[in-house]
Amino acid sequence: MLPNLGYIFMKKYTKVFVVGAGMFGSVVAERIANDSGIPVTVLDKRAHIGGNCWSEICPVTGIEYHKYGSHIFHTSDAVVYEYISKFMSLNSYRHTVYTTYQGRVYSMPINLDTINTYYGVNLGPEEARKFIAGEIDRDTIADPQNLEDKAVSLIGRPLYEAFIKGYTQKQWECPPRELPAYIITRLPVRYSYNNRYFSDTYEGVPVEGYAHFFHSLLKNYRISLCLNTNFSLSDEIEDDTLIVFTGPIDEYFSHRLGRLEWRTLDFEYDILDTQDYQGTAVMNYADVETKYTRVHEFKHYHPERPPVPSTLICREYSRYAGAGDTPYYPINTEKNQALYKAYRELAAAQQGVVFGGRLGSYKYLDMDDAVKAALVCYDQEIKPRLAKR
Repeated sequence: MLPNLGYIFMKKYTKVFVVGAGMFGSVVAERIANDSGIPVTVLDKRAHIGGNCWSEICPVTGIEYHKYGSHIFHTSDAVVYEYISKFMSLNSYRHTVYTTYQGRVYSMPINLDTINTYYGVNLGPEEARKFIAGEIDRDTIADPQNLEDKAVSLIGRPLYEAFIKGYTQKQWECPPRELPAYIITRLPVRYSYNNRYFSDTYEGVPVEGYAHFFHSLLKNYRISLCLNTNFSLSDEIEDDTLIVFTGPIDEYFSHRLGRLEWRTLDFEYDILDTQDYQGTAVMNYADVETKYTRVHEFKHYHPERPPVPSTLICREYSRYAGAGDTPYYPINTEKNQALYKAYRELAAAQQGVVFGGRLGSYKYLDMDDAVKAALVCYDQEIKPRLAKR
């Protein structure tokens, strides 16, 4: 990679750097520029801002697609909603998910329609509650020690084997009996026909897309962007510089204690000569024989836009992340949590560095969680430091 001349120049004249232009980093940069009025340089190794939330227009179909898997903004936090509403308007999309199992399609999360369709019955809400309680009682699991036992104790074995077992095995590349129980703390079962995936107060996709949202966040003239740029500890940066680091925390320390483990995703795109491929934005595939976990059809995220004659779909595959892969989901084993704790102790000794975001905190964050964490981090850590300068 050639040196970024803009970055070389900014190192001499900027005292605040944000490493990573994803949700957390972009919100922090916006606050520094607009609230504190201080110039900030944002670095990202990708060619675009927005991190995994980035969306762009397919040049063949004209469909806006989420480049790194589906992203639906949803929150019940009024503070978060008020903040993001300054930069985007959400459309009317409400997320629904379906799953294919043995050639039949079912509603997810598990609801009254799923139960009645799967068992071939016609139960009302209270009848269904008693029925599922009876399925749970078929296996006496008082103290579940693994994911399979935990799931069976919550929904019964038949529903677990149909909708959870194969999907989980593909997602984690591991039999569910070898996964810890805490991965599934609860499995939502609705004893109604409500098929909304989320139950938050506010939900939707940016009317003008995520690319427009992030450009709005970072449009202040005090924000300088250096894309296609790798941050390195060997860079000659002044001692009074503040760095907000949102990359992998172990990467910052050159993996000196070992590598934190992640799951990554691979995406396989297809343009199809049909107006509607699957009738919904996301279709899960519960059978372990189907190698991909789900299929995204992006045109469904913008029902307000004019229809187009073709469609763009994306098959999603899950695997372990190797060196150089994009990390998506932390593997929260006891070993990894202990390693992360050790890195946090190293991070605490870094006087001019603030760590945050999904990668910096080794924690999966929904978009609203990332916004909230960034606002709190700015108010409690970054702003007080900037005020002392």
